Amino acid sequence: MLICGALTSCNDFIDVEPQGVISEELAMSQPNEMVTAAYAKLGDDWYTYPFNLWPYGDLTSDDALKGGSGTTDTNYHPFEVWSTLTASTPDHMDEMWYHLYCSISRCNRALVSLADHGDVLDSSTRAIREGEVRFLRAHFYFKLVQLWYQVPWVDEEVYRNHTEEQTPNNAFSHEELMQKIIDDFKAAYDVLPVNQSEGGRANKIAAAAYLAKCYLTMAWGNGYESATGVSHINQQMMQEVLKYTKEVENSRYGYLEDYGDIFLPEYKNSKESIFAVQHSDYKDDNTLFGRGNWSNMLNGCWGMWSCGWDFHKPSQDLVNAFKTKDGLPMFDNYNKTIAYPVNGVPNDQKWDPRLFHTVGMPTFPYKYEEQYTMTKDNSRTPNTYGYYASLKEVPQRSKGETFDNPWQAFAMNDYVLRYTDVMLMRAEALIETGDLEGARTIINNIRERAKNSIAKHISYAANQCEISLYPASYFQTKEQARQCLQWERRLELAMENGRYFDLRRWGIASKTLNKFFENEQKDEYDGQTYAQYYRDAHFTAEKNEYFPIPYIQLFYVPGLYTQNKNY
Repeated sequence: MLICGALTSCNDFIDVEPQGVISEELAMSQPNEMVTAAYAKLGDDWYTYPFNLWPYGDLTSDDALKGGSGTTDTNYHPFEVWSTLTASTPDHMDEMWYHLYCSISRCNRALVSLADHGDVLDSSTRAIREGEVRFLRAHFYFKLVQLWYQVPWVDEEVYRNHTEEQTPNNAFSHEELMQKIIDDFKAAYDVLPVNQSEGGRANKIAAAAYLAKCYLTMAWGNGYESATGVSHINQQMMQEVLKYTKEVENSRYGYLEDYGDIFLPEYKNSKESIFAVQHSDYKDDNTLFGRGNWSNMLNGCWGMWSCGWDFHKPSQDLVNAFKTKDGLPMFDNYNKTIAYPVNGVPNDQKWDPRLFHTVGMPTFPYKYEEQYTMTKDNSRTPNTYGYYASLKEVPQRSKGETFDNPWQAFAMNDYVLRYTDVMLMRAEALIETGDLEGARTIINNIRERAKNSIAKHISYAANQCEISLYPASYFQTKEQARQCLQWERRLELAMENGRYFDLRRWGIASKTLNKFFENEQKDEYDGQTYAQYYRDAHFTAEKNEYFPIPYIQLFYVPGLYTQNKNY
């Protein structure tokens, strides 16, 4: 009798409505809120799966060293040496894959909600929200395809049919996947307004900029060096780049007057910002931690912040690249000798002003503030990772900090697309379609802004800066112009998480990186040697261009996914 009573009472117990959750039926009946949930995933990341891709786009390149307390601090070391990269090392790759697909799942749910319950919105709003969600889905898929080449295409129909676990990653080729991404961005472009009444939403210009980025990526080839580079350039796709970048050029967006302002929180939604992941400080939204940028939590300077863990450290090769002679880059011999400026001790070596906005260096104010001048003590492991620090991704120290030991949250937006980046895309397409003078004009406009970015923030380095505009003689051939463009992208966008993807797009990753590994292991700063672990580094063409499909994903449904070649 007791057993029967217990079994009977169980029915009442398990029928209790769960607390603190919303039912799927109720959620799906509110399409506007489902769109908001899709947006929320933009900044719902963590240092082991940072959606800004700083480990994938910078640590893998000649711009940055991993940093931290040593090569075993986090599992990112294989990214900086490539030779030990496998399907299970670093295991952080599986987290990235998983969370990007969680983001896509929210987009698919929002699209289904709009399709089934969109009549609660007026027709114009419904079309705009659908465009926004397709923009977001394409944004997340662009990251997946750029990292893993071929991935499973899980859209709203796969979601409706519950066939996620029957969807292989080779159902579509890399080119077909890129076309699907373009189709989503084009659908967004066709319906989104040029301006949105609410900040942070995608608009028509953001979609145009992303379309230009997709076409530029495809125009050079598929990423593998055997099918990528100058000899594989698709002129028709370059024309698409020109078409969509022209829309950006003619829009309300433009160059922010001072380069340093681009990376200060008070200017985070300026005319430079076409689309950015929004973050906030707790003082702004009255929450415990705000909507902090947890992807960059490790990247604060050691000893400068309560929880500054000294990751994402600029390389000596990057610092050397900022050298100038008569105000112009030292293309051929920039890296023949190690050099670095010392505050108050100018010499014959001059520098592009953007160095002092990008790289924190001993003897110089940290993020422009003399009361927080850096010393050699602000490096956690100088014998491994040297003394430089990254500046762009952090606010000024005097503005306070948000931390919950052992983590630090910075209220810094993540740029997805900024105006200067898009203009450099345009200059690249102009060069490849033969308009060298048009490209020179754009690049010189960018250099002119850098030239005018000294007095406001880095006057202490004025006597160490020298930058000039390119004369016409530097743009007489495509080869010359291409070198200037590629150099400009490196200096302008340094430490902004995209250097490796540029090298791969141009088909020069193996040549550039293996040369970098050979030189960087000889690093020395004021008698301290470091970066000797690069003796074990090597980039293998026709393998390392893309990352391996994570081991856990391969065996989640055995046989469903095909590994990338040569892993």
